[in-house]
Amino acid sequence: MTARLLLVRHGQTVWHAENRYAGISDVALTDTGLRQAEELAGWAHQRSLSAPVHAVVSSPLERARRTAAPAARALGVTPAVHEGLREADFGWGEGRTIAEMTAENPGLVDAFQQDAETGAFPGSEPPTAVAARVCEALRAVAAGHDGHTVLVVAHNTAFRIALCAMLGIPLGRYRLVLPRLENAAVTEIEVAGARTALHALNVPTAPRTRTAPHESPVTPAAAG
Repeated sequence: MTARLLLVRHGQTVWHAENRYAGISDVALTDTGLRQAEELAGWAHQRSLSAPVHAVVSSPLERARRTAAPAARALGVTPAVHEGLREADFGWGEGRTIAEMTAENPGLVDAFQQDAETGAFPGSEPPTAVAARVCEALRAVAAGHDGHTVLVVAHNTAFRIALCAMLGIPLGRYRLVLPRLENAAVTEIEVAGARTALHALNVPTAPRTRTAPHESPVTPAAAG
């Protein structure tokens, strides 16, 4: 069994625009997120011209389904949903920003940032459980599309934890090794039985803006 999986984090949501932990909360895409979904569709269509994408599978949460839908239309396929691809439940952290949590309990936040496995938020889904669930889902998708390429739309933390598990990286270090998967960006893996190979990480799907020869691109100032 060998399959290529194009892992895509959903587009921007209202909570993510505010840096809130969305988790299992079913928050909607922003206008930016809807645009990112359309850009992903264009990217998927272009990719399929040279390397066909045979299927689209998403998390059951609305933000993932809404991101996947335009790509499925562009590819002429019916999107499927896999329950195992839902985001991690952040428990105490659900719906909060890091700043809000730090103001209430800085020790909990520090423990989480140092080791997300041993310092998981109270009431949250343990990283080991997230890894088992999401890896099982990804391997099921791969097994169901042997020899093909599948676009899989899900979530930042779910994907990062699963990637660490599949690549042999300690789960507690997922925030350090894989700080962030960008909205609507593609991470490409090859699943061959128990083996997983990483082919690309965080590939942008938005069209590139051309810069005239005499112009220089604007570089945003670094924070802090």
